[in-house]
Amino acid sequence: MKDNKLILTLYILTLLRLVLCFIPRHPKWAYWRNIGQEYLDSFIMAGLVAILIITFVVRSFYIPSESMVPTLLVNDYILVNKFVYHFSTPSRGEIVVFHPPHVDNPEAVDFIKRCIAVENDVVEINNGVLYLNGLAMREPFIKEPPVNNFGPYRVPPGHVFMLGDNRNNSDDSRFWGPLPLKNVVGKAEFIFWPFRRSGSLYPSEPDHPAEETAHAYSI
Repeated sequence: MKDNKLILTLYILTLLRLVLCFIPRHPKWAYWRNIGQEYLDSFIMAGLVAILIITFVVRSFYIPSESMVPTLLVNDYILVNKFVYHFSTPSRGEIVVFHPPHVDNPEAVDFIKRCIAVENDVVEINNGVLYLNGLAMREPFIKEPPVNNFGPYRVPPGHVFMLGDNRNNSDDSRFWGPLPLKNVVGKAEFIFWPFRRSGSLYPSEPDHPAEETAHAYSI
């Protein structure tokens, strides 16, 4: 259920709860009145908790395009951690949901790409190989090597550089520039549907910080 539908449902339930308060207290209706109040109170409380969770903690997202193939397929549903980036910023190799900065109404649109570089990193793509700060990257998660060269380009402060895993079919930072950190929504953590594909998006986290050994990041 989308945010606006959840809020509308919660609004209707609250109105029904208020209507019950104005129904005359007749002995014939006492039982059903109490049952209705209990159920409505439970649904309203559950709705408020759901809104808080969606707003600050975790949210589900649907994958509509092939830009992250083979990591994410069209019609995958994922869970996104919206809490983690309140206290940190995206790291290299993390899959991030964000509002694209190049559209007319960014808040109404969600993109998902992989964070390839952070501020002050130098990004270059040459002959199908990604170079980060002069080091060739190991990228077993991409669909195929990119056919076009790019850079070198230094990521400005307060930004990250985003690429799709399907490098030849992705609208990403190569075309619209670095992503401002203020546009970040959350970190994609888990595929929960379809069930046969369910699991963590990070099955083998690096044993060392990506910031210290950028050449070693691998998913």
